[in-house]
Amino acid sequence: MKALSPSSVLIIDDHPLFRKGVSQLLALNNELHLIGEASSGEEGLEMAKGLEPDMILLDLNMKGMNGIDTLRALREADLAARILILTVSDAADDLIAAIRAGADGYLLKDMEPEELLERIVEAQRGRIVISESLNGLLARSLREETQAAERSTTPLTDRERDILGCLANGLSNKLIARELNIAEGTVKVHIKNLLKKLKFRSRLEAAVWAIDQNLRQQGTGHGARC
Repeated sequence: MKALSPSSVLIIDDHPLFRKGVSQLLALNNELHLIGEASSGEEGLEMAKGLEPDMILLDLNMKGMNGIDTLRALREADLAARILILTVSDAADDLIAAIRAGADGYLLKDMEPEELLERIVEAQRGRIVISESLNGLLARSLREETQAAERSTTPLTDRERDILGCLANGLSNKLIARELNIAEGTVKVHIKNLLKKLKFRSRLEAAVWAIDQNLRQQGTGHGARC
């Protein structure tokens, strides 16, 4: 059986020493292959458009075009890459802003190198990853919003509940489609609908809220295995 090609990774960070450290870390895993480094959001955006990486590791606090603006621009460019925030900021405002801008994960730079690499690999495999120390912070923020918005799963269809449970387990669209035996395009439509019904702006917000509501997918009449 032919081995799968490693996933291509682009680093966007204005600290040369950190870029070097991450590049050395990525070299320890054969599932990941570094294809480029950018020292600014502007440079990173252009490189991402040209290289079309599978994953982008993005810093938040950069001079010029900051991480959130870069993230929004990357999403507007309709790139397929999974985008993982690597930052020193554990501020709730930064975390929420990154998630709403379309981040697939949010990790702190002070994690142990082995754990950081493990979480990056998880993200590459389609999982949503957040530093454990931030899960409670994010859940509290979303809980407060939920109380104000009177949010509940009542408006959701059974299939939308299945998919919400899969999101709570951190699955990507591709993995959800595989687990539920439906087309990836169908998954995208369901996610768009459930986000609108629940008044969320991103799948990661919905995932964390679902975890807080104990809605992890345990299997339903549809045969869900998420």
